[in-house]
Amino acid sequence: MATKRMTVSQALVEFLGHQYTVDGDHRERTIAGIFGIFGHGNVAGIGQALKQFNVEQPDLMPYYQARNEQAMVHQSVGYARMHRRRATMASAASVGPGASNMLTGAALATANRMPALLLPSDTFATRVADPVLQQLELPHDIGITVNDAFRPLSRFFDRVQRPEQLYSIALAAMRVLTDPAETGAVTIALPEDVQAEAFDVPLEFLQDREWHIRRPLPERGALARAVAAIRGAKRPLIVAGGGLLYSSAEDALRAFVEATGIPVGSSQAGGGVLNWDHPQNLGGIGATGTLAANRIAAEADVIIGIGTRYSDFTTASRTAFQNPDVQFVNINVASFDAYKHGTQLPVIADAREALEALATELADLRIDASYAAHIAAEKSAWDASVDDAFAPSGLALPGQTEIIGAVQSSSAPEDVIVQAAGSLPGDLHKLWRVRDPLGYHVEYAFSCMGYEIAGGLGAKRGALADGSDRDVIVMVGDGSYLMLNSELVTAVAEGIKLIVVLIQNHGYASIGHLSETVGSDRFGTWYREYDESARNFQGEQVLPVDLAMNARSYGLDVIEVEPGASAIDDLKAALAVAKASSKSTFIHINSDPLLYAPDGAGWWDVPVAEVSTLESTQAARAEYEELQKSQKKLLG
Repeated sequence: MATKRMTVSQALVEFLGHQYTVDGDHRERTIAGIFGIFGHGNVAGIGQALKQFNVEQPDLMPYYQARNEQAMVHQSVGYARMHRRRATMASAASVGPGASNMLTGAALATANRMPALLLPSDTFATRVADPVLQQLELPHDIGITVNDAFRPLSRFFDRVQRPEQLYSIALAAMRVLTDPAETGAVTIALPEDVQAEAFDVPLEFLQDREWHIRRPLPERGALARAVAAIRGAKRPLIVAGGGLLYSSAEDALRAFVEATGIPVGSSQAGGGVLNWDHPQNLGGIGATGTLAANRIAAEADVIIGIGTRYSDFTTASRTAFQNPDVQFVNINVASFDAYKHGTQLPVIADAREALEALATELADLRIDASYAAHIAAEKSAWDASVDDAFAPSGLALPGQTEIIGAVQSSSAPEDVIVQAAGSLPGDLHKLWRVRDPLGYHVEYAFSCMGYEIAGGLGAKRGALADGSDRDVIVMVGDGSYLMLNSELVTAVAEGIKLIVVLIQNHGYASIGHLSETVGSDRFGTWYREYDESARNFQGEQVLPVDLAMNARSYGLDVIEVEPGASAIDDLKAALAVAKASSKSTFIHINSDPLLYAPDGAGWWDVPVAEVSTLESTQAARAEYEELQKSQKKLLG
């Protein structure tokens, strides 16, 4: 067998450069590039390998800088979302803090069912230099390193203790990365000595290899039971999840709902499955959903969940579906999700394949005219509420809904809105009018503060790789911006254009509101100077923080929208300038966090203290106990 003398790192990098995902007629590289921050753990391993290929074969495996290890993984997830999980990036980090900085990214990728390859360096396999700098030592088990923390956060984890193990580990990692039912964070821990160790690599290992995405068909029995349930329904409703987008099923969904009239409510991940103005699209569903979707959900007798993992926000903490006889038809490529909530009607299949099969079996089905009229009335009423929410108030400090409306009206249909945490995901889920399948990018499985800029950068990379110059608009609050903003430097360094709209409200708007509902009166949620006498941060003196100056220091173009009656018009003008520019632009606007979006009648179960000396908490507990009465212990 022909072989090639290489280090473990060189072999791994060359192997990754030859992996391809195939989805029908579509073929692309599975790993589009490697992010890397180098330290003593990987500078002589992965770092040397990337340098060598950069000199000899620069197109084999592109290298990209990053400023934070967590952000490398966020970029990978943003990229993967734009490529419908058919491609992602790898992230290489050094021993100890570099590796453990990626833990949050791993959890985010796995929670969102998004592929991301993590290559954290590890301490010496030989232990000849033991303990090395940055090594964690646990006397009861010397073999444990910080990388073992990735085990519960990864869909696949292994450690290359000997060079020969690389073959089976690398192949197993690729299987998980390209498996729709299993994908998430894939972690290959690389001891720093093994990274630089040489061995004879079979050339077969380094050849092009294709990974065909599985699109399983629904089983006949499961399909027949689902068809019978849907035929017997008087008020069916589809809950659309991200799985629809990842299987490119939006056309199949549109054809199915147009033929049957069945309405659709979407999860955060499912935003974009139908354009906002489609007659069957009721918008977001659940705790942050629209009043239209939630009213229809409360009466629905058959819920057809497609590609959704049924998070507590999607089910409004099991209060959204109030029909006592409600049944669930759960269509999902993963049996783990298909069987959720005790359903007896799971359909384990690809979303597109299942929809096409349902369309054939239900070709003669059409919802009742009275139900269709009810759907249309609820949608019309909600659309009018959104129009009202978007209307400028003329206040010096506009509400967040007005700001969203200004961004909406200034964006193009193909533009991508990126968000993750705080009050913005809830408002966007209710209000954003999606006009493109990939135009709504809200990371809400992990709802990670700090995802927005890195994830937006990954989304823009993903668009550019597909030949699209669509704008990526990152909306972020000051709280999340302060968590992780350093990838703005990465955007400047590579000349990648982002539009960042920072909403400054001097605190945590979402948790501040939640704090009020549980009787804690926004304690600890304002950004204020410390009050020595009260021993808290609840005073009136805001911090002298200048986030616009911070962004300017990174090299971005910055536009500051001053408070005043014309703030919304000024924001629209700023967005026009940003869209016309070829550079990244940071737009800073102040808002009033106490102005809220229209109510969608959704609930989120956040327990309130059962006993308290605070009257506010006592009142909140009484309201909580009343709301709990509508909660179902079992949905199926």
